[in-house]
Amino acid sequence: MTQTFITLNDGTKIPQFGLGVYQVPEGEATINAVKTALEMGIRHIDTAHAYQNERSVGRAVKESGIPREEIWITTKLWPSEYGEGKTSETIDKMLKRLNTDYIDLLLLHQQFGDYIGAYKDMQRAVKDGRVKSIGLSNFESHRLEEVLDIANIYPSVLQVECHPYYQQNNLKKRVEKYGTVIESWYPIGHGDKDLINEPLFTQLGQKYSKTNVQIILRWHIQEGTIVFPRSTNPVHIKENFEIFDFELTEDEMNKIRLLDKGKRFFNMTLEEQEQMLGSWKPED
Repeated sequence: MTQTFITLNDGTKIPQFGLGVYQVPEGEATINAVKTALEMGIRHIDTAHAYQNERSVGRAVKESGIPREEIWITTKLWPSEYGEGKTSETIDKMLKRLNTDYIDLLLLHQQFGDYIGAYKDMQRAVKDGRVKSIGLSNFESHRLEEVLDIANIYPSVLQVECHPYYQQNNLKKRVEKYGTVIESWYPIGHGDKDLINEPLFTQLGQKYSKTNVQIILRWHIQEGTIVFPRSTNPVHIKENFEIFDFELTEDEMNKIRLLDKGKRFFNMTLEEQEQMLGSWKPED
């Protein structure tokens, strides 16, 4: 089974499919999930300082025996770590937690705090080799353009909620000229039963002998979206990854595109998000 890669706007090639470890506990749960994914051939792991499991990701990568350059590690900075100078020091701490010499992709996790100062430090980290690619996560307001306006290195990716019920077509248009690629969290709509059980997905699943979730993930792949569904179950990790042995037709892709309802499952306002996130700081 041959997985797909996307060439980013900085020339690096990212595995289009990965494993997400959001809400997976530090320790054996993360270590085992990452090792399982790597043993199956998955080569992209998405973590964050806020997830509190970077050390376990780094340990699993090291113990896998797979050359570091064959594994793509994404992690994210928290707003409490934003600011010129401050962010640079934080990147060094990240490298120690991950037990690696470089980070493949570093994102600003949320659109609050001194994100301009942080982005400037991230650009410097690319130039000095500590980071290969940089991008943004959850920047969907006018603050996205604020970063783009000062950028010397345009974001390679923008990680946001994206699924067949919320396809982010307007956001894609906003970043298209910068070559920024959309990454999806909630790729199957936070497990929403109505989405997963859409009759169209059931019909296509029967045609291709695939699950409804596999049809949704395959749609993402053909749309050019980067996905990293979360799971600690080896059976589910394997099923999620088995989407490279079939291809949806353009007519089938168009039918899925018509399912867009503009419905998202994370609905907090910018003000509510800022209030919720402002006082929390992840541990070192």
